[in-house]
Amino acid sequence: MKHRSLSRLALAAPLFALAPLAHAADVTLDTGTTAWMMTAAMFVLLMCIPGLALFYGGMLRAKNFLSIFTQLFATAGVIGVLWVVYGYSIVVDTNGMVANQITFNSFVGGLSKLFMLDMKHDSLMGNIPEGVYSVFQLTFAIITPALIAGGFAERMKFSASLLFMALWFTLVYAPIAHMVWGGPGALMVNWGMLDFAGGTAVHINSGVAALAAALMLGKRKGYPHTSMPPHNLGFTMIGAGMLWVGWFGFNIGSGLMVNTGAGIVMLTTMIAACAGIVGWMLTEKMIHGRPSALGAASGALAGLVGITPACAYVGPIGALLIGLLTGTICFFAVSRLKQAFGYDDTLDVFSLHGIGGMVGALLTGIFAAPSMGGYVDGAEVLPQFLIQLKGVAFTFVYCFVVSWAILGLVKLLVGLRASSENEEMGLDLAEHNERAYNL
Repeated sequence: MKHRSLSRLALAAPLFALAPLAHAADVTLDTGTTAWMMTAAMFVLLMCIPGLALFYGGMLRAKNFLSIFTQLFATAGVIGVLWVVYGYSIVVDTNGMVANQITFNSFVGGLSKLFMLDMKHDSLMGNIPEGVYSVFQLTFAIITPALIAGGFAERMKFSASLLFMALWFTLVYAPIAHMVWGGPGALMVNWGMLDFAGGTAVHINSGVAALAAALMLGKRKGYPHTSMPPHNLGFTMIGAGMLWVGWFGFNIGSGLMVNTGAGIVMLTTMIAACAGIVGWMLTEKMIHGRPSALGAASGALAGLVGITPACAYVGPIGALLIGLLTGTICFFAVSRLKQAFGYDDTLDVFSLHGIGGMVGALLTGIFAAPSMGGYVDGAEVLPQFLIQLKGVAFTFVYCFVVSWAILGLVKLLVGLRASSENEEMGLDLAEHNERAYNL
């Protein structure tokens, strides 16, 4: 299937739809765009540490607050090393790919960029330095597995979590990122899947992996009969605010340039976050009689998750409806899903990111059509919706099956779960011999 052109907007290709590698002699460096992409990369890193760490940490019990920070810092270190060794290559290398044909490299990139040995001082990707381009992509590769940690928080061994993250990045994130954003010849690009900034590779991927981990590990000791309230919702609200601000780097940066299209991406991102808050809080008011602080934060993130794949392709009305619907649906997922099926996803990663990512990806297929106020020329609601459904289903099945296999291997090699005594003590002391609070 041929790429559809975008009308009314001068949009860049999505994040990993690769621009040709060039050198300074061939292409002029755009200093303005380069400065913005450096900033966007720092925004996305800020989303993970400390944004996500505070958002997650505040919802945990005090005895596990440092453990989530340590997991996220360690994940960043491990993924950063693997990115240099082979991650960048298997995500971005387009050798062996042919537009509209399925080859081995439609599923995974080649190995010509191992250790980044071919990166020169003046290498450009499009009109920004290749080093900046690589760091921006690396921040996505870091935050995606970091999201999974919320699903197994308070009970997975530190060594097991790092081994799982390394294998998961290699076998799940990198291939899916390549399939979604790898340019002409990549699997989901051939299908015509629309995913501007990560509904599939980031949110569905991390949410489904968190579900697999929660099922494999089992419930926390005492859950659901023992009360396990958040120890500091103030930290969670601060973290949510950092995530919201950082999301502009996440979405706008995915265009890889500053142009008129960046304004639409910024606008739809903001609208969806606001609508997500309204959708969640109205539903919470009707169901529980009062809105909550955690609900407001969760609604904003639900709206942001939902708009991520759609932000460049839908208009303001589409963004408004995506935010409202994602906020409402994620509320019911958080409040009903794990109770109905009896699993313990500690911080509702599947309900917020997995379900929210699926809703956003499917609604992209509806609201990207010009007849629905969208900006994708030639897009028709039903055909594009079916393409989106195909991509969502493939991502879900691939991620769950491979994540389950990785968890089984890690369990065999080092064991998955902390001992009952360590879980009771708290992972801060048991794994790191430190306390967040010395009172």
